[in-house]
Amino acid sequence: MIRIGGRRFAPALLLVLLAFAAGPAARQESQRPLFRGGVDLVNVSATVTDARGRFVKGLTKDDFVLREDGVELPIAQFSSERVPVSLGIVIDASSSMDGERMSQARRALEQLLDRLPDPDDEVFLYSFAEEPVLVHGWTTNRRSIRSALGRIRTGGRTSLYDAVARAVSLANTGRHAKKALVIISDGNDTASHTSVGALQRQIQESELLVYAIGVDARSLFQPRGRRSWFRQVRPGYPRPPVIQGFPPRPGGGGGRPPIFPRPPDRAPAPPPVFDDPVDLAALRSLTDDSGGRTEIVRTAGDLGPATAGIADELNRQYFLAYASNAPRDGKWHTIELSVKGRECTVRARRGFITQ
Repeated sequence: MIRIGGRRFAPALLLVLLAFAAGPAARQESQRPLFRGGVDLVNVSATVTDARGRFVKGLTKDDFVLREDGVELPIAQFSSERVPVSLGIVIDASSSMDGERMSQARRALEQLLDRLPDPDDEVFLYSFAEEPVLVHGWTTNRRSIRSALGRIRTGGRTSLYDAVARAVSLANTGRHAKKALVIISDGNDTASHTSVGALQRQIQESELLVYAIGVDARSLFQPRGRRSWFRQVRPGYPRPPVIQGFPPRPGGGGGRPPIFPRPPDRAPAPPPVFDDPVDLAALRSLTDDSGGRTEIVRTAGDLGPATAGIADELNRQYFLAYASNAPRDGKWHTIELSVKGRECTVRARRGFITQ
């Protein structure tokens, strides 16, 4: 028997009590996404392509070389097969996404869901305009995510960074080791309280693969031929006045003098306000260190092929893990992953921040 605080406990009972007391703290600690020093396993998803951009298949653990902070380390776990993924989706619902853009975005995300073959894959959905909104939490039910997409309504400014910050926090709670985030937006951030630097660090402290697709609004403002840009994109904007009157009779003389339209009582309404163009540098600062990527498309109709490409990557990546030697110093530690003896491009996370 063991005496604690004047009471006597059997050793077995004491172990049960200690486990119960430590349970909530242990569960809370296990949900934290931050990398730890010592023997923690760091998960890495790798996209390997050849010189023509085609996925390279059939590689084994022995084909890869992994270095952390320049020091080669052994790969502890490896899979060339597809592993289940916990996927977060973040979609822009600001005013500029109204109409055809939102319709195309919905269809593109439905195609993305259709290309995820494992029924165990889990998904959540965030939208954002003035504020981020969790439209649907974690689920393996693809039909419920499609229904949630149909409930999104557009309007307001763009709180992109706030939405991604919340989505990163939720994505870190995914039950699968492989976690990813897909962002669709057509404009720069105009309403967030979160800075891009703080968001970048949050992603670097996680294990997320982050993908971003931006619809470049600037392409809509390019003149075509002699037509002015406001006639193409803003059909409600007033056209130049037309001078009315009869031409002179043949042989000269006669004809009615021209009638000029009466000046308007007030200035015409200003053209609609559009979000700022996509900030490519900001999006790349969020995606590239994670092993994901940023893709800019010219029209909403290109969103489908873009999401299909992301799904193909998630389905064909190599997944590995290694024991980190990085100390808990709150600093950036690099990861370099390469393939021996082959002309391949390997895209994987570039490093992480310990805490």
